[in-house]
Amino acid sequence: MGFTAPQIPQQTNISTPTPFKFKGFTVTPLAQFALKARVLSRKKYSYGTEADLSPVDLALGWGPMSDNRVLKKISISQHGRFYFWSTKDPPIPMDAIALHSANMHMIPATAAIERRIKSAGKGDVIALKGFLVSVNRADGWSWVSSMTREDTGGGACEVIFVADFTIIKSI
Repeated sequence: MGFTAPQIPQQTNISTPTPFKFKGFTVTPLAQFALKARVLSRKKYSYGTEADLSPVDLALGWGPMSDNRVLKKISISQHGRFYFWSTKDPPIPMDAIALHSANMHMIPATAAIERRIKSAGKGDVIALKGFLVSVNRADGWSWVSSMTREDTGGGACEVIFVADFTIIKSI
């Protein structure tokens, strides 16, 4: 089938961010963010502060991580706001897997966007636009987006305030 989402995510850092209030939190846009990607896995959350903001995490892939020939050789799962992959026979270099996929915490801007995000399923090709953000609450709680696709592990996930979300193709 080939790559279903060949381009890398587009990011433009914001030099002078303007924080705004959302659901009792202060949200600070760090970068404009847009991508077209393949849904590798989806996990819904309903408990905890993070779930109040981000009821769904999407593990997304682009470039070689949007190719069926690659994906059929990789096992993918999500748990505890993390994305995991494993393979016995890497179809591409392992660093390419990490560079072309990520777990992303979706903060939908509206109820309609939330419904669209929740309806996205494994294999779908999606497009989204929004902002990588940091989120703070008056009691000191905070959540900060990764600003690169080159990191892994704790703190490597993108926290995205999603202003637009479209399912381009269901697979």
